[in-house]
Amino acid sequence: MANVLSESLPEQTFQYQSSLPPLPVPSLESSLNKYLDAVHPFASEEEFKATVDVVRKFQEGVGKELHQKLLQRAKTKKNWLEKWWLDSAYLEVRVPSQLNVNFAGPGPYLEHWWPPAEGVYLQRASLNAWFTLQYWDLIRTEKLAPQKAGKVPLDMDQFRMLFCTCKVPGVQKDTIYNYFSTEREGPCPSHLVVMCHGRIFTFDAICDGQILTPPELLRQLSYIKERCEREPEGEGVAALTSEERTRWAKAREHLISIDPHNKTILETIQSSLFIISLDETKPYSTPENYTNLTLEALTGNPTIRWGDKSYNAVVFSDGTFGSICDHAPYDAMVLVSMCWYLDQQIKATEGKWKGSDAVRPMPLPEELVFTVDSQVQHDISLAKKQYMETAQDLQILCYAFTAFGKAAIRQKKLHPDTFVQLAVQLAYYRIHKGPGSCYETAMTRKFYHGRTETMRPCTQEAVNWCKAMLDPTCDVSAKRKAMLLAFKRHNTLMAEAQEGQGFDRHLFGLYLIAKEEGRPTPELFMDPLYTKSGGGGNFVLSSSLVGYTTVLGAVAPMVHHGYGFFYRIRDDRIVISMSAWKSCHQTDACTLFNNFSSSMHEMLHMATTSQL
Repeated sequence: MANVLSESLPEQTFQYQSSLPPLPVPSLESSLNKYLDAVHPFASEEEFKATVDVVRKFQEGVGKELHQKLLQRAKTKKNWLEKWWLDSAYLEVRVPSQLNVNFAGPGPYLEHWWPPAEGVYLQRASLNAWFTLQYWDLIRTEKLAPQKAGKVPLDMDQFRMLFCTCKVPGVQKDTIYNYFSTEREGPCPSHLVVMCHGRIFTFDAICDGQILTPPELLRQLSYIKERCEREPEGEGVAALTSEERTRWAKAREHLISIDPHNKTILETIQSSLFIISLDETKPYSTPENYTNLTLEALTGNPTIRWGDKSYNAVVFSDGTFGSICDHAPYDAMVLVSMCWYLDQQIKATEGKWKGSDAVRPMPLPEELVFTVDSQVQHDISLAKKQYMETAQDLQILCYAFTAFGKAAIRQKKLHPDTFVQLAVQLAYYRIHKGPGSCYETAMTRKFYHGRTETMRPCTQEAVNWCKAMLDPTCDVSAKRKAMLLAFKRHNTLMAEAQEGQGFDRHLFGLYLIAKEEGRPTPELFMDPLYTKSGGGGNFVLSSSLVGYTTVLGAVAPMVHHGYGFFYRIRDDRIVISMSAWKSCHQTDACTLFNNFSSSMHEMLHMATTSQL
């Protein structure tokens, strides 16, 4: 009987956490062989021979020792990578987070009930916030269903980081503050922070134990909006979060030293559920062209978003939405899951509130006013200046490729994600007359606290295929054969990466052990081919499949001469956001998109002919 009962009970969000397997450590030999395969496309014969020597020397010498130490570390930690990754990939990084590290994206609601419109944005913002609060409640009560890959449960720990979470800058290294608790664990902050016209307000999202209804949220937002319209702009202290990390840490220390109340305000912002940014702009977008919305979400007004907050919900005055999030505490799939939930709720309710219009008596929002001096004002204007310069240098395109999508690709018995990745490889090869090191995110959430592994799509097989495509003497069947080999290789590597059998994080771990022990950097990491093939965060193409939903995001390129390439795959279309730096004259997102579109058509044509 007990068994039957347990099966009928709904699964709890975090119920599988303790039974997830630890993150594995691959064998040294397999990682080094994969590394050699990965650098091969970027090497001449002499270079490759030299690298093989470096790798063999590493394998028999210092690498062997470092690997043993990594195995020791993995015995005592369920995830040997977790802290290292958080520190090195995020918290120790000193470049400004807001444009370089944060991810942002457009709300898909304009595709159905919420197209751009005048005079509706506060109503929509209230309903959107209400659904977001329902999602918070699902996580807090552990009713959000745990995600799975087939039947295998995935790690849900990152969902704890969506609400009540903020990064706090440090002179050498930042820290993540997470104030979230499930109901079982205890109380959790329930206040929201709203930013508008450079000013900051807060109010509680709960009244008498009940989440505020959309009409009640509307009352609070309208009060804030009216005050901001008739009173002067605020100081825009939020802009400091867009600064280089050490400068922001020092500016923050100064801010606290002026008045202890400033520290209280900072803690109110840090612990808040999330930020609602009321934005004056109207970034007109359509289901086929999300460019303005995506650009505004990622590079918009720095005085009305808190760059270090795990979630800023941006509401534009034409009734469209965007979001911008700190990348340190979680990966994009957490936000994608929530926005997909919001999208489905908005669709189901036709974007309208159908409940009671009654508004309970409750305290009005309170303004949070920092005490500032001339030094803080100077810091703010410097932060805005550097932010605007970088923001203006970022090129973002976000278009729908509408010729075909998942349905047509699946019909050819090909994997849609691999299809898109190879199309990008071909597009890059055409433009730049050679291979480009490429990073695709592989998810390792099958493992305890797993986040990501690198999958490198620029395989020797992909390059051979690109060469065949550009060779006028090569016939269609040879091109097709090369394409299918590239598909096969990509699929194998992706499957291995998801099983924790990639090599990038492993090598990274070996590098960090050497560094922590004060040893000289092993020769392997000094080899020019290590960087040329993308190692050490030098990938020219950084890419990610955001999923098969309506939710998309964008991130800046990893390197100055690189591209960001993010996409979502639907039955009838593929929506893509691409980023590049304008100050690099070798790259142009528009050219990449056009070449990508041509590649897609050519590949489908080739896959079609293959059945004749």
